[in-house]
Amino acid sequence: MQNGRGAVGRVARSPDSEQGGESMTQSSRSMKKTNTVKVTDLYAFVLEVSREDAAVLNQVTERVKEAGMVWWAVEANKGSDWYLQSDISSQSQTGLVSQLSGSFSTLTGSGQLRSLIRKGIPPALRPKVWRAVSGVMKKRSTVPDTYYQDLIDAVSGRETSATRQIDHDLGRTFPGHPAIDSPQGQATLRRILTGYSFRDSRVGYCQGMNYVAASLLLVMKNEEEAFWMLAVLLENILLHDSYSENLYGCHVEQRVFKDLFKKKCPRLSAHLDSIDFDVSLVTTEWFLCLFSKSLPSESTMRVWDVLFNEGANTLFRVALAFFMMKEEDLLRARYVGEAIKILQEATRVAYDPEEFLKVAFEKVGAVSTQTISKQRKKEQPAVMAELSRQINRLSSFEGDLSPSPRK
Repeated sequence: MQNGRGAVGRVARSPDSEQGGESMTQSSRSMKKTNTVKVTDLYAFVLEVSREDAAVLNQVTERVKEAGMVWWAVEANKGSDWYLQSDISSQSQTGLVSQLSGSFSTLTGSGQLRSLIRKGIPPALRPKVWRAVSGVMKKRSTVPDTYYQDLIDAVSGRETSATRQIDHDLGRTFPGHPAIDSPQGQATLRRILTGYSFRDSRVGYCQGMNYVAASLLLVMKNEEEAFWMLAVLLENILLHDSYSENLYGCHVEQRVFKDLFKKKCPRLSAHLDSIDFDVSLVTTEWFLCLFSKSLPSESTMRVWDVLFNEGANTLFRVALAFFMMKEEDLLRARYVGEAIKILQEATRVAYDPEEFLKVAFEKVGAVSTQTISKQRKKEQPAVMAELSRQINRLSSFEGDLSPSPRK
């Protein structure tokens, strides 16, 4: 018997059964429409979700309001810019040092800031807090105030392979979103991506950056600020060369993740190896798009809240959390496609960020910056060797295709 539904599709059916099948299909579609509703989330994405998921989204919205009240209360007590103080706003370079506390009242200094951020930054405060904790203000202070506008003016009308790829990807970036999928939105996104491609020609442009830049634009609501947040991500928070032409940094991160995955989830790792499932089939997109293409918008922003404050180890924690949450389902998977579908569906419906962030912070265990850095250094030679082999194979192939000289 063949796998899937292929064999069923070849069974001969009478006209009556055809009619009945069509009627059942129409009925199931009608039931689906009845059981789903359209909702607009906090970042103006229109979603068609089940009534259960709509209820979850409503709960998330209420928790966002509650978190906002906590932030406003702290601001009323400490001042509106309390997190700008140098002793609590510098990005942690030592990894996560304490578990999340359920009470804010006993927390002070950097511990309070970290816990507040892990609980979620209110959308209205996100731009200001991200600027404070990411290091972007220091980066901007090293160049003239007119840097971005001068850059955009200087590159206007210039065409490169990067700008051609950017133009190709604009229409595929959050299609249907009112702020992005519009002439003005695409023009703004194009300037940000084109400007960065000239700022760092070694990186240029890589697919995935479009989703990151678009998400930044939705949060910052300002073109220049979105550009600088993109710059601080690529240059200070993420591993260098993650978006370079050969994706060197991305390859390193995938090898580091596989090592962590094997240590944290040995049973699941062995099973996925047995069905020839390479975790990078899913995690590459997670890391390149920083989950913005996979998670609902508020869930993405909750990941980014921590990413800007605690660093790139956040991505490893969240990725591990999804594998842990779906471990039993994945252990039952017998084919690569099944495993991919399980993980894609898990992120697609992750409307409640508390669920996976609780796993990321409490169940995953220690994933320190030092551990990540040490493993990166270990993996870098292997990645460089593999990329070198790929270049040599390509050169050899091109040489074989070259015409032989005439005799």
